[in-house]
Amino acid sequence: MLVSLNWLREFVPYEGDIQVLGDKLTMLGLELEGIDDPFEGIKDIVVGHVVECEPHPEAEKLSVCTVDVGGPETLTIVCGAPNVGKGQKVPVATVGTTMPEGMKIKKAKLRGIKSFGMICSERELGLSDDHEGIWVLDESFAVGDKLVDALGLERTVFDFDITPNRADCLSILGFARETALAFDLPLTMPELNLVESGGNCADEIKVIIDDPALCPAYHARIIKGVETKKSPDWMRFKLLALGQRPISNIVDVTNYVMFELGQPQHAFDLDLIEDATIRVAPATDGMKFTTLDHVERTLTANDLLIWDGKKPVALAGVMGGANSEMHSGSTSVLLEAAVFRAGTVRKTARRLALPSDASYRFERGVDQQMTRFCQDRAAQLMAETSGGKIISGVTSTEPQPWQDRSHGYRHTRCMSLLGLDLDTDFAKKVFTLEGCTVDDANPENWTVATPSHRLDLEREVDLYEEVGRVYGLDRIPAVLPKVAKSLDTVSTGTEYDFIKRIKTWGAGVGLSEAINYSFVGSDDLDRLNLPEEGRVFIANPLSEDQNVMRTDLAPGLLNTLKNNLAQGNNHVRIFEVAKKFVADAESETETREFTRLAMLLHGPRHANEWPWGVADADYLDVKGLIEHLVEDSLKLEQPEFTLMEGHAYLEPCVQVSVNETPVGFIGQVKGDIADFYYAKKAAWLADVDLDQLRDMVENHKIEFAPLPVYPSSRRDITVIGPATLTADVIRTAILDTNIKILESVELVAEFVPEGQDEERNISFRLTYRSPTKTLKDKQVDKEHKKILEALEKNLPIHF
Repeated sequence: MLVSLNWLREFVPYEGDIQVLGDKLTMLGLELEGIDDPFEGIKDIVVGHVVECEPHPEAEKLSVCTVDVGGPETLTIVCGAPNVGKGQKVPVATVGTTMPEGMKIKKAKLRGIKSFGMICSERELGLSDDHEGIWVLDESFAVGDKLVDALGLERTVFDFDITPNRADCLSILGFARETALAFDLPLTMPELNLVESGGNCADEIKVIIDDPALCPAYHARIIKGVETKKSPDWMRFKLLALGQRPISNIVDVTNYVMFELGQPQHAFDLDLIEDATIRVAPATDGMKFTTLDHVERTLTANDLLIWDGKKPVALAGVMGGANSEMHSGSTSVLLEAAVFRAGTVRKTARRLALPSDASYRFERGVDQQMTRFCQDRAAQLMAETSGGKIISGVTSTEPQPWQDRSHGYRHTRCMSLLGLDLDTDFAKKVFTLEGCTVDDANPENWTVATPSHRLDLEREVDLYEEVGRVYGLDRIPAVLPKVAKSLDTVSTGTEYDFIKRIKTWGAGVGLSEAINYSFVGSDDLDRLNLPEEGRVFIANPLSEDQNVMRTDLAPGLLNTLKNNLAQGNNHVRIFEVAKKFVADAESETETREFTRLAMLLHGPRHANEWPWGVADADYLDVKGLIEHLVEDSLKLEQPEFTLMEGHAYLEPCVQVSVNETPVGFIGQVKGDIADFYYAKKAAWLADVDLDQLRDMVENHKIEFAPLPVYPSSRRDITVIGPATLTADVIRTAILDTNIKILESVELVAEFVPEGQDEERNISFRLTYRSPTKTLKDKQVDKEHKKILEALEKNLPIHF
């Protein structure tokens, strides 16, 4: 929203610093984005006086002018305008001046005569499209003055960002109210001097509203005998300062009052309105309508139209029709001021991609009680700028009159929520300055009636917000909340804390976090053989490639792998913590969400290795990550791994369980699927149910043990056995020996001799430690021998 400082001062007598004003309004919730000079491009143009004007001796259409610009010497300027003449006051661009379009004025020679500047037209100054000749200024202007000062042009325009709920601030009046509130200044409304000329508007036009819910109020006025022409300079320059292109006096008045008071209005050519009737009614599906921009639009039954007795003449609240617009020959005006349903206007403007200043305001809501005042203001200005006469009376139809709204206000409750201790007089003053009516007969619970322009004050807590923002949200002290619970009763934390913990773990073990869209394509899920049952389809997808919510995290990670491989990165170590979505008719949202952790490994085990002896990531890597997460990070029991058959996109696939409860799965992506994602080597993927793990962590009791005092002793063994004998069976057999000083058993390596398919070598590291003394080699060797004997006895292996 652009706000002119001079225009603002017509409402409130603010004379302070402009930055202070911007900062204060920002803290009131109206964020200042910038301060601009709208006429920066003509700041160097000066007022000149044409002392002499003679025909050019070598060019019939050129004149040689002697121009006084207030300097020690007059300037010779060659001018081609047909209306230049002696004695005129004119805008002059002297040598060195940069024009608004970027051209720099230089000394020039035109048909043998030197020229030291340019006499300008309004078009050359960017003030209008008039280029029939130079701009002849008022005789009262002083020679040598800057043109912007002589014209009194606005030099300060604020650019504010307005939140959607503050529709009352989409006008100069709205900002004047806030300025008056912020600095305790008086507010002056525009003086209304409406002169009616007789007749009866109600006898000349009839208004019908088919559905009151779509149009609560509609008012029509008639102005006759108007002359459609260029607006007066004061109006044109105010509109230009706000970035609005002047059109004609009638159209400019509607824009002027909209920016001034916030009420959009529309001017119809009364002579083009058939049957002296205005009807507000919906369109029909498929009907065509040509708007003011001369574009034919296809409408639906959800669009609201303004009709005359036979045809549609405007898109209600959005744009007028080409078949009823004001033109240079128009002499009678039907002035519309109405209130339309915000949602209807918003949907029409969005669907037709037809935003306008009017629809922007109607979408957010206008002040219904202010509508008549705004219409009278516009009718007065039209009459004054066009010479027209206002027909007495107004044709009004208001099937849904404005209903005053009141809310309770509890000052004690307000102070409790804001964390302040303010006197009740402060709150009462805030409400009064905002136009509210306060009934404090009950000191504990006031009744506050809110004004019609503050549509955002819908409930009691909104009144609390008003007290807080006027006091200054930046002034409210930051105080830590009181924690009523002791440390012994504090839980393990929120879901956010747990997810943050998992992400920290993922980064700590060397994985890179991937963040993918929550929606994927049906083709992505089909490619992974995932069932169609349970999919949540998107009503308005961004594209067909993203038309369904993901039911698995694998598609996102595989696409991330594909992108990395396409860019030449073969060492991929990624993880993602995200939601998957499954349709559930019994859920309130018809969708259930599950938090998952997915990991994907591909390529060399380490990023930088010599070309020879490079080892690729395999099952042991991803299994080790799961063990590290469950045992070391979350401090749960050791996970169990069980071979699964028939997984949709992994083969082989292993189910991960903790205390016999399934918590996820790991495996290798099937070859045909991996090929699609450019994976020439094995891609290993893990998927873990974080909701299940979080429940386990919250219910898990952590027990502490003293750190070991005495040193450990390690022994490595390599077991040679059948290829079908798993490492877990061997490890379990070692632990079943129940050797008291055996602290841990770790899998170190697996080796299959060349040419041997039936046997393999599996190496383990055994750690021995006593909690009471330092072990001697003799003691360790004795217990280690028992383990070797037990393995040979119970398993088909040898060493």
